[in-house]
Amino acid sequence: MKTIRRLIYGEILIATGFVLLAFLSLFFFFDFVEELGSLGQPSRLDPKVIYEMRHALLYVGLLMPSRVYELLPISVLIGSVAVLARLAQSSEYTILRTSGLGPWKALRTLLGLGLLFVALTFAIGDYVAPIADKTAQLLKARYQGRISLGQTGAWLKERQTHSNFSVNVGSLSPQGELGEVRIFEFDNQGLLLSTLQADKGQIEKNNTWTLRKVVRREFETSGQTSAKIVKSVHRTFHWPSSISAEMVSVALLKPDRMRTADLYAYVQHLEANGQTAQRYEIEFWRKVFYPLSCLVMVVLALPFAYFHFRSGGITGYVFGGVMIGISFFLLNNVFGHIGNLNHWRPWLAAASPAIIYSFVSLGAFGWLVLRR
Repeated sequence: MKTIRRLIYGEILIATGFVLLAFLSLFFFFDFVEELGSLGQPSRLDPKVIYEMRHALLYVGLLMPSRVYELLPISVLIGSVAVLARLAQSSEYTILRTSGLGPWKALRTLLGLGLLFVALTFAIGDYVAPIADKTAQLLKARYQGRISLGQTGAWLKERQTHSNFSVNVGSLSPQGELGEVRIFEFDNQGLLLSTLQADKGQIEKNNTWTLRKVVRREFETSGQTSAKIVKSVHRTFHWPSSISAEMVSVALLKPDRMRTADLYAYVQHLEANGQTAQRYEIEFWRKVFYPLSCLVMVVLALPFAYFHFRSGGITGYVFGGVMIGISFFLLNNVFGHIGNLNHWRPWLAAASPAIIYSFVSLGAFGWLVLRR
């Protein structure tokens, strides 16, 4: 059995590696072509700094771990289908069956390999890809100016004992310096107490915000109908807050590019401050279930070992396997959006595609392998 396992594992690992390399080469080319338009442009912060070819290559290279994370499950499916179909076509799998490789042993063997891919996908998606993606964004910002956090900036909310704060950060420099900071303070009844605008800022290690070139306006209510506005200008202003630099840098990454632990902490922060966390909860559960899709892929591939192939007929089955894999990932994205719009339970919206395809793959396994 060890010899059979070594044969199947080795063939599938090699085939998956080649498929993944082909996908990465294709996406590297597309990403690099997209960066060609930025070559030769001077930085907004320092006109002497030019975005060159080597910077574009390094930037695109740093995006590759995220591509590996996205493409690994479908590469596992294509590689597994190709290997099992080839073994069936050459009658090698028939020999393995007569050597004692029954359907359930084959399923356990592939599930063992699937667990290896699950661990690899989780490690890349949770440790390598977030660091590489953030480094890529900071690298690009170094040569092209600050990182814009969208048209409206990054919005965060904090609830303190006597006040609630809405914080808006417009941009973030590669050194972690905040730009265009606005802070709105409200009392517990929702009345505006003060506003603060700062050109620049920095979050210290103790989470105190050090803001520079600050204009602060305080609203002092005298009676129910009139209010006095007190304006003050500060060269430096210190604002104690529990909002850390990591929470602000969340705006650099898409939710699916964040670490699972960071995503969970961010969800807890949103819920503690009365903000909607549905989208991030769905992304958290998708991060949990996404590596497990490698198990679904290897189970989907197993029935292909029991088909009877004519000469040259393997290509159509491999193409069918590719279409199945693409449909899985399309359904995975669609369920995330539908669950967010209809307020489904986050874990259900994230797990539904994997559950559906697991039943489909097990049904195909039972009909094709056990009954026939």
